[in-house]
Amino acid sequence: MSPRPGIDRLQLLQTAAELADREGLHAVTLAALAAKLGVRSPSLYNHVDGLSGLHAALMRHGLQTLHDELLKAVAGRSGEDALRLVCLTYVDFARTHPGLYEAALQPVRPEEQETQRVGNQIVELLLQILAPYQLSEAEALHAVRTLRSLCHGFSSLERAGQFAMDLSVDDSLDFMIRSFVTGLHLQDGRR
Repeated sequence: MSPRPGIDRLQLLQTAAELADREGLHAVTLAALAAKLGVRSPSLYNHVDGLSGLHAALMRHGLQTLHDELLKAVAGRSGEDALRLVCLTYVDFARTHPGLYEAALQPVRPEEQETQRVGNQIVELLLQILAPYQLSEAEALHAVRTLRSLCHGFSSLERAGQFAMDLSVDDSLDFMIRSFVTGLHLQDGRR
């Protein structure tokens, strides 16, 4: 059975992402997506393998979108400037695409090799940005995990309304980034 003219996989994923961003990942069901697209639920099986296939495709789409935004943000940049832009872009992605961000963070099953490949692209991009700090391979991977943990933790706490003090959230984000960069310089300086 061929897909219905006018509806393609990208349109399906973009509509699913919009639904997730507006109502949360839990709201992305085949019935809800079909209603948004003006088709019957069985028509979606031409593009995805059921709800689990839809969520897997949305996860891959989220990771690819995040990668593309990070890559665009750091094009032509290096060092501290690139690190700062990566953090700002990551947090902005979580702010502006909360449902797609949630989808991107779902566990990747071993058979989802394309999703793993996209996730690895993000890690490779971060490793390239960290290269000037001359960390060992293990240290660089620890730094990638630390950077992602900082950005994810910040984004999650912000989304949960945990930054209620009368203090600039963006100033706190800047402080976090500067602290991370300072830590990298300390690592580099101990050699």
